[in-house]
Amino acid sequence: RLLNSPESETKHSTSSWDAFVSSTGVLNIGFWAAPCVDHELRSSNLATIEGQLEPAFTSLNVNAKPFVPNVNAAEFVPTFAMKIHSDDLSSLCHSEVTVNDRLCGFAAPLENGNTEMTTEEPWDQKEAESNEEEPGGGSSRDRGPEVTATTEETAPEIMEEEEEVPVPKVQPVLSDAPKKEHINVVFIGHVDAGKSTIGGQIMYLTGMVDKRTLEKYEREAKEKNRETWYLSWALDTNQEERDKGKTVEVGRAYFETDKKHFTILDAPGHKSFVPNMIGGASQADLAVLVISARKGEFETGFEKGGQTREHAMLAKTAGVKHLVVLVNKMDDPTVNWSLERYEECKEKLLPFLKKVGFNPKKDIHFMPCSGLTGANLKEPAEMCSWYTGLPFIPHLDNLPHFNRSSDGPVRLPIVDKYKDMGTVILGKLESGSICKAQQLVMMPNRHVVEVLSLLSDDVETDDAVPGENLKLRLKGIEEEEILPGFILCNAENLCHSGRTFDAQIVIIEHKSIICPGYNAVLHIHTCIEEVQITALICLVDKKTGEKSKTRPRFVKQDQVCIARLRTAGTICLETFKDFPQMGRFTLRDEGKTIAIGKVLKLVAERD
Repeated sequence: RLLNSPESETKHSTSSWDAFVSSTGVLNIGFWAAPCVDHELRSSNLATIEGQLEPAFTSLNVNAKPFVPNVNAAEFVPTFAMKIHSDDLSSLCHSEVTVNDRLCGFAAPLENGNTEMTTEEPWDQKEAESNEEEPGGGSSRDRGPEVTATTEETAPEIMEEEEEVPVPKVQPVLSDAPKKEHINVVFIGHVDAGKSTIGGQIMYLTGMVDKRTLEKYEREAKEKNRETWYLSWALDTNQEERDKGKTVEVGRAYFETDKKHFTILDAPGHKSFVPNMIGGASQADLAVLVISARKGEFETGFEKGGQTREHAMLAKTAGVKHLVVLVNKMDDPTVNWSLERYEECKEKLLPFLKKVGFNPKKDIHFMPCSGLTGANLKEPAEMCSWYTGLPFIPHLDNLPHFNRSSDGPVRLPIVDKYKDMGTVILGKLESGSICKAQQLVMMPNRHVVEVLSLLSDDVETDDAVPGENLKLRLKGIEEEEILPGFILCNAENLCHSGRTFDAQIVIIEHKSIICPGYNAVLHIHTCIEEVQITALICLVDKKTGEKSKTRPRFVKQDQVCIARLRTAGTICLETFKDFPQMGRFTLRDEGKTIAIGKVLKLVAERD
């Protein structure tokens, strides 16, 4: 009402307002008085205002002292930022005016008056304290006087917390790592046989994928009208793979049993991605050939041009010694766990596997299963009373140990590489052992590199033994300077590299004859390179092993010959006799596997 009055410039009202401002601390507000023509109206208004203000100002102290900020007051510290002793409370509790001053921010910030809590320390002591800080916290000075003024009881508590945190995180990994044998399992077979689904189901049964994640995959798969695909999404992480339902790249995952640690390599089944499958099979110790028992599907995969035949042969060429044949989709209405259908698939497949080079008694094991329902993977299937053997996971757990020597030279063929805070490479350690900070040589470029960190199946470790799938972060080389197929070796024992070699070749499938000058694609360990047959040296008799005395002019399907091959670029390789993993190869042309072979002799460039 004061502000709205037309003219309020009387002595009484102005002095009363000044007194009101000085006593209460309210900011002074300027008046604007409009000139009034009518004098009678003005005097009546003034009388009304005076009558209203008089009772309001009678109780005010108009002689109050002017406000003077206390610049020497102690600095205000909130209670949540410090733990104060009860005897220090009195020193911090000042008059009402002082606290108001501090809150309003009028006083200049000074050091705490309490010398006991803020003794100035030399710079070197401060630096030492900042180094000992807890992770995630600021320096001790940033956290207020808590450190210096802590009681005797709180100090050991902080120390106990520091000791307890890292123990459960690191210890179990280190204790488990050396105990379990590491085995690489590749899932192979015709497209849509159920490789990824079985892989996903195994991960779920062994607790590597939680139920909630699978339920999310199931909802997403239903939205795309692909209800049965959800298990395969645990391994097919690529959006393109999920949309089409076809594995393109080799999927990687791992699971553990009581005795062993397994790495799953989920190979693509489509014929367009056979080169990727060869890369996966070259890292495997054990192959699982998945075939579909559904009417028509087994026949499609097994007939000429089907991937059941090709994958079994390529796995043997890649050095896989043991083969488990999973007859999948036994729960299908067309099969319904029929023993007759199971035996029919087995009888057709056995002669072919024997021909490829597997021993039916020692190397091959058949078992029925259902990837979608998980029957006979971990627990015996009730519907399948006629199968008396162990289910799939217990069978893998009871396999005999693989003989591996960690005393040999370091050989790690590189499968893939990428940039992540340095150069990271992926591969399976074929022989020797690698540890952190070790100096190694990258062949064939002879780059000296240092191992910064080691990860075995995404678990950081200090050293690795043969058979482990590793991720290595390297120092001393750029990602652009590495190609898949390069080999990590120790400087004392480098692997051989070159372009020309003699090899024994078996022609598996080729319509016409093969003559010197024929070009194909060579797959040897993880390396893919163009190759030319420069000369045919002799033919080898399949039954007797005798070599022909004259040089053949050509070779054709089902013949065995010794030939000289020359690659387009320098590659790393060893003779089959010295190092089998780097001495086996496959020749492919026009999307088909033409021949398999083994390196007999490395030829120097001058020869």
